[in-house]
Amino acid sequence: MSSSMYLDALIKELSRLPGIGQKSASRLAFHILNQPFHEVERLSKAIIELKENITFCKICGGISDAGVCSICSDVNRDLSLICVVEEARDILTIEKCGGYHGQYHVLKGVISPLDGIGPEELNIDSFLTRCREGRIKEAIIATNPTIEGDATTLYLAKELRPLGIRVMRIAHGLPVGSNLEFADSATIVKSLEGRMEI
Repeated sequence: MSSSMYLDALIKELSRLPGIGQKSASRLAFHILNQPFHEVERLSKAIIELKENITFCKICGGISDAGVCSICSDVNRDLSLICVVEEARDILTIEKCGGYHGQYHVLKGVISPLDGIGPEELNIDSFLTRCREGRIKEAIIATNPTIEGDATTLYLAKELRPLGIRVMRIAHGLPVGSNLEFADSATIVKSLEGRMEI
């Protein structure tokens, strides 16, 4: 295998990462090539350890180093309040601002008929099962303010109303079309505080 083949293989793998195009992948590959071996070894070790030790919580779908995450096992959280997010990374974003103390549930995406994603492809059944247990009194839907996020919100509201659960949507303090993970803490806190009933 020639030297350029090794480089091309790394560029190809890096360009498969979200948000990394061919040019960015090439810059990263050359950066890695120029790093001391121990730096590259540390990076690869961190990636391998992440895959070996981190999993998804069997209750909420967030990241965890055990079967149940630290949030779901925290007895001081408000068990009557649940925040529904699209992805596990959204939990970290909301937790950073420190203004929310309820539970979470990760949908692992949004309803998107054009992409062939319906409710059955998402983590919705387990969410509804949690809601039917009777402890949850209010659900805050914190999907991104997109057409798909809004469609998912309306679907969840329709499913939750018969259960007597108050359904709220985070306020659109977030710019329409943006992603939760890029918002600053003050905007997220305002969005949670200004949630509205659907």
